[in-house]
Amino acid sequence: MYDPTRLSALVAVAESGSITRAAARLGYTAPALSQQLAKLEREAGAELLVRHHRGARLTAAGELLAGRARRVLDEMDQARHELARLAGLSGGRLRVATFTTAGIHLLPPVLSAFRRAHPDVELTVTDLEPPDGVAAVAAGEVDLALTHAYEPAVADPPPAGVVVEPLLVEELVLVTAVGQVLSEGTGRLPVTELAGRPLISSAPTHPPRRGVESALAEAGATPAVVCESPGYALVCALVSAGLGAAVVPEMVAAMSPTPLAVRRLDPAGFRRTISVVHRGDRATAAAATLTALLRSGFGRAAPA
Repeated sequence: MYDPTRLSALVAVAESGSITRAAARLGYTAPALSQQLAKLEREAGAELLVRHHRGARLTAAGELLAGRARRVLDEMDQARHELARLAGLSGGRLRVATFTTAGIHLLPPVLSAFRRAHPDVELTVTDLEPPDGVAAVAAGEVDLALTHAYEPAVADPPPAGVVVEPLLVEELVLVTAVGQVLSEGTGRLPVTELAGRPLISSAPTHPPRRGVESALAEAGATPAVVCESPGYALVCALVSAGLGAAVVPEMVAAMSPTPLAVRRLDPAGFRRTISVVHRGDRATAAAATLTALLRSGFGRAAPA
């Protein structure tokens, strides 16, 4: 059984070509490192180094052992990393930000699975509408966030050190009160058919929706009611009451508590992408675990 410290010494000499440079790299004196190498040679039962005036080179036995040592040391480093990540799940906290739709319809079952597996981690959930969740991850105020982006729109690049990873893509659909003319038919409704018809405009000043609102305005849709709430519950209630139609994500239409008629639009380029925002390799163990659960829980396709 070789001592990992001595294996590290051999690898350092192999990479630096000098006992003196290897000692400086490892924080030893040259004589102390030489003693470690001499002990390794006794353990191996073979000469591992040939010393010369310019430094040291490995023998064939030394090269063989150094190659194996690199793999062993890499595995040990990986094991230490994984153990540290596991230790991070034995306590601590996980701070999650979400927007309303995802917080109600997507996040709870995933958090439930996380809690069953890691009951000692303290969970904090904050309601933050995009793009505030992205900013909160960048500032270290939360560990991960669920966010969304709409098309058509011009997406802003994420802040440095922040990863925005798509989880689910869904179409935007037209919703109307049941029985209205726009709800008739089974095919896609051309967006131009919205020209001159009353529309519930969903938070036109809200950054993620600006591109969609602009495209609807270009098609001639007339805002009958401007709903400043970024949440969709009020929008759907106004639509159901007959005050106008609205363009909302498919998930919102499917899960509305008020009765609505739903029609797909043409072109089909109106979409919403739901993403998880995290700090990549710098994510905490708890954040990385929840991100993995989100990946496994949702595909890139829109919900049925």
